[in-house]
Amino acid sequence: MVVLILFYFALNMTTIAENIRHVKSEIPNHVTLVAVSKTKPNELLTEAYHAGQRIFGENRVQELVPKSETLPKDIAWHMIGHLQRNKIKYIAPFVSCIQSVDTVDLLAEINKQAAKHSRSILVLLQFHIAQEDTKFGLTLEEAETYLASTEFAKLRNIEIAGVMGMATFTDDELQVRTEFKTLKSIFGTLKSQFFSTKPSFKEISMGMSGDYKIAIEEGSTMVRVGSSIFGSRS
Repeated sequence: MVVLILFYFALNMTTIAENIRHVKSEIPNHVTLVAVSKTKPNELLTEAYHAGQRIFGENRVQELVPKSETLPKDIAWHMIGHLQRNKIKYIAPFVSCIQSVDTVDLLAEINKQAAKHSRSILVLLQFHIAQEDTKFGLTLEEAETYLASTEFAKLRNIEIAGVMGMATFTDDELQVRTEFKTLKSIFGTLKSQFFSTKPSFKEISMGMSGDYKIAIEEGSTMVRVGSSIFGSRS
């Protein structure tokens, strides 16, 4: 029985390692791979870790915290799911990047919690680019208004590193491309208006397992890939 279990995990490790190698072979060197590990057990994350993956994305605080406590400390954790203000305090001590800043109110709270730990947290502004109402995100107008405000100028413990967005879940490639083009345009607008002297504002996080190739063609610098690495969600 023990031999069978060990064989299963060895086989599964090989599969995950091969999946990571395959995905990385399809993305340019300047594009960062975030392995989306939501709902996946630590054993599978460990296999991805041993295959060389160091950046993982989670969408629920209640999953992210225990994983961060038990898995290797050189993992860079990205929060990619909808985030409530009262949950920020639990991830502020260790999170590497919060990609899902979908309201301006979140920025002040992230700054507050980061200051308590004497650190600066990278964030991405999430924009609503899809046709689906279930997805979250800012509008360009909301972002421009806040970035020009005195409130934003007071924040010292966050660093806005770019933008994030999710395309509509559809087989219509033209629609997906159009939505990715929209996010790229938003990035360009914000870069020229507010971050022209900030080299750290460089990330366009768009593209998942089903559309990361299209996203890269449209300018993505960071892809969030889950099922193509770990298999379908549990």
